[in-house]
Amino acid sequence: MPERTAAGGLVRVYPAARPNGAGLVWMHGGGFAFGDLDMPEADAVARGLAEAGTTVLSVDYRLAPAPAGWGGADDAAGERGDHRYPAASDDVLRAWEWATAHADELAIARLALGGASAGANLAAGATLRLLAAGVAPPRLVVLAYPTLLAVQPAPGLALRAALDAHPEHDRFGSEAVRSMYENYLGGSVIGAPIAAVPGLASAAELADFPPTLMINSEIDELSVSGDVFAATLRQAGRDVETVVEPGTDHGHLNRPEKPGFAASMARIVARLERLAAS
Repeated sequence: MPERTAAGGLVRVYPAARPNGAGLVWMHGGGFAFGDLDMPEADAVARGLAEAGTTVLSVDYRLAPAPAGWGGADDAAGERGDHRYPAASDDVLRAWEWATAHADELAIARLALGGASAGANLAAGATLRLLAAGVAPPRLVVLAYPTLLAVQPAPGLALRAALDAHPEHDRFGSEAVRSMYENYLGGSVIGAPIAAVPGLASAAELADFPPTLMINSEIDELSVSGDVFAATLRQAGRDVETVVEPGTDHGHLNRPEKPGFAASMARIVARLERLAAS
């Protein structure tokens, strides 16, 4: 069955070829200011998971403005408006509400929430908002190379050495990350809500967080924020599986021709199959 748009154009639905009962609401990355449903991180991921049995709802969330000087900013400027937090997060919650309301017709028995990079931030943040509102959270959260902190710790020695050896992958230093979040928030990162910066959540605030699969790229400074979040989840006694995908840099789900794409897709498929069978 071909994909279709739904929820007033907010989501693109990829029906499972042979539904196994699992569903996934999925958000692409792009620094909160770029990306669309046709990029591989959205479309290729959704198609691959649907072929493997999971119905995927890819979310066309609103984007923050593209700052001058960012790659592609001139092309993207004004294309989808000027939307700061919580616009994108609100869109994820609307997509989640639509998915839960239409789960039966989509043959979804167990629904997960996930995303890549900034999309992973949106997935984690929306989950925190659902928990705070007393709404049933996802059965599984999938975070691919997430960015979860606006003020990012320095990388460890091994990661720093890998970044120095591959300067083309050294794109997410502390100033670049802070600037990305300031653009997303429309102001200072000081006092930002944890739904916008989920890595700030305490163990108490993560006490009911769902089981989580986190896949980090190997040479990616953003992985330090994922490490912080995973450590807090473990401190809270939550089920979190963390994987570093060998031979990859940030955004590897956007490169289907590379081995890391297939490897990470296999991990996500396996975890969704476990969810379907649970």
